[in-house]
Amino acid sequence: MMLRKTIVTVSIIVGIFLAGCSNNQEKGFEAVFDDSIEHVHGMGYAGNDNGLYFATHTGLKIFRDGDWYETTKNFNDYMGFNALDEGFYTSGHPGEDSDLPNPIGIQRSFDGGRTLEHLNFEGETDFHAMAVGYNSHDIFLMNPAKNSELEQGYYRSSDEGESWENASASGLEGEIMSLAIHPSNSSVVAAATSTGIYLSEDGGGNFQIVTDGNEVGTAVFFNDDHLYYASYGSSPELVKRNVENGEEETIDLPELEEDGPVYIAQNPQDAKQFAFYTIKGHAYLSEDGTESWVQILENGQVK
Repeated sequence: MMLRKTIVTVSIIVGIFLAGCSNNQEKGFEAVFDDSIEHVHGMGYAGNDNGLYFATHTGLKIFRDGDWYETTKNFNDYMGFNALDEGFYTSGHPGEDSDLPNPIGIQRSFDGGRTLEHLNFEGETDFHAMAVGYNSHDIFLMNPAKNSELEQGYYRSSDEGESWENASASGLEGEIMSLAIHPSNSSVVAAATSTGIYLSEDGGGNFQIVTDGNEVGTAVFFNDDHLYYASYGSSPELVKRNVENGEEETIDLPELEEDGPVYIAQNPQDAKQFAFYTIKGHAYLSEDGTESWVQILENGQVK
């Protein structure tokens, strides 16, 4: 009798486990990847599945639990890619296997990229400079040219792109390299530009430079408490800045020769897991809160 109960219990546990494992890999949407990655346009932990997503010219590449994967369809050129709690928002251009108009405007996916949901500007605009709140899903972007709704300039939306409010972006100078918006407080916005790192506390109305003016800003990223930013002067620098009091701490980087971070990400499910991608196509991962780094991409080749 005891043996029978044990067998039944084990069967139930196995059944639950198998039901819970119906992920993208088992459904055939992801396949093992061991090639090289080119033209990365964004990076982040999308959808709380522990996957570090790389948005590339030919679709999504994912580093998860020490292994690399690629999607088996939707080979879109993802630009303005932003990882969120439920998935990701993106812009860009359709892949050869897509029937989306070119450009794709603003799209989002809450199933790891299997399907895309149209939000706005499909067939009109490709947004390279776009930030989306990880929890709020509020959007801050630079519109590169007039479209059916917006003039050229900076805009924000708090209703998933249905309506837009102009942001004057006073004080923001230089060519935009990267934008970031706080995960839940959309008044806090950061920008990396060719003249430095800028911070706004009024939703992009006014920006103040936080670097010394002799550096090029290359990347910005928020978690709940800090702004992480990368810049390049005589050498690359990665800085952790407290959002509340402005205190800064420089983070040690691995040796980077004439190189520096252009995308930064942190795993919301494991705060000690931190990653960055560089100008030269290297990617590094830390499992101990940026104390040490392991290289997972070298010149675009997966390791």
